[in-house]
Amino acid sequence: MTGVPSGSGGAVRSRPRAVRGWSRPRGGSRKSSTAPRPFRGAAGTPWIYLAPALVVLGGLLVYPVYQLGLIAFLEYTQAQVSGGEPTTFKGFGNYAELFGDGEFWRVLLATVVFAAACVVSTLAVGCALAVLLTRVRALPRLALMLAALGAWATPAVTGSTVWLLLFDPDFGPVNRMLGIGDHSWTYGRYSAFALVLLEVVWCSFPFVMVTVYAGIRAVPSEVLEAAALDGASQWRIWRSVLAPMLRPILVVVTIQSVIWDFKVFTQIYVMTGGGGIAGQNLVLNVYAYQKAFASSQYSLGSAIGVVMLLILLAVTLVYLRLLRRQGEEL
Repeated sequence: MTGVPSGSGGAVRSRPRAVRGWSRPRGGSRKSSTAPRPFRGAAGTPWIYLAPALVVLGGLLVYPVYQLGLIAFLEYTQAQVSGGEPTTFKGFGNYAELFGDGEFWRVLLATVVFAAACVVSTLAVGCALAVLLTRVRALPRLALMLAALGAWATPAVTGSTVWLLLFDPDFGPVNRMLGIGDHSWTYGRYSAFALVLLEVVWCSFPFVMVTVYAGIRAVPSEVLEAAALDGASQWRIWRSVLAPMLRPILVVVTIQSVIWDFKVFTQIYVMTGGGGIAGQNLVLNVYAYQKAFASSQYSLGSAIGVVMLLILLAVTLVYLRLLRRQGEEL
């Protein structure tokens, strides 16, 4: 009788050990103690890889912008460059002189209108051709892509010269085809701006076309087929289906087009001979060039460059802010 209680008591005493062993296994505690910890320097690893590119960008972008802003606050003309006179601090005097010049505001208005027309035309042509690429066979698609990439790869000086030859009043084939004789497209202000606009769109639409075409190919075909079965026209499919789905891509190409078209220089300078007759085709970039290098007023040219930089930053930030208010994720 005495062996039974002791055996049962032994069993009772051994059970808590088993329970403790089950609830806290030795292997589990060892595993938790030897679990790999995150590398402390992992957060800085991306910056190590980005460091060479950041150094290059700092040398090519940050330092020139710093110099641009510095010269804009100085009295810096040919006399200071040659060492004939000392460089003096002018503060906001260059900006006051610039904003007090009526020609600056005329050029700024012309630049804004011209850039807006270029952006709208480039987006319209690029998006239309991107939709066309999705509806043609492989061979025409390849031919259109090669032609567009050829226009994209053409240097701005070469493209501007070719367009001048095409619209030349004496030997250009365009005037002969239209039967308008020796009409000069670069003589009038609006016709010259229109000619430059065509060249800008011609060399800019391939970027929009290829980017938007890649976005359209990523849209599920079932979505487009469902819209077509519901009787939606091509324009309605684009406006109600494709455009909302491609909005992040359209944001990128729009901002890029605004930056490129707002600072157009080569096309205007080459096709209008430095800004047209009596400066009627001046834009801010050409105006800054004339002030800085033709008139040797480097401080005024730098001030114009700073104003352009601030305008582009403001336009980009406002555009992104409006999209964020609409709930778009960029």
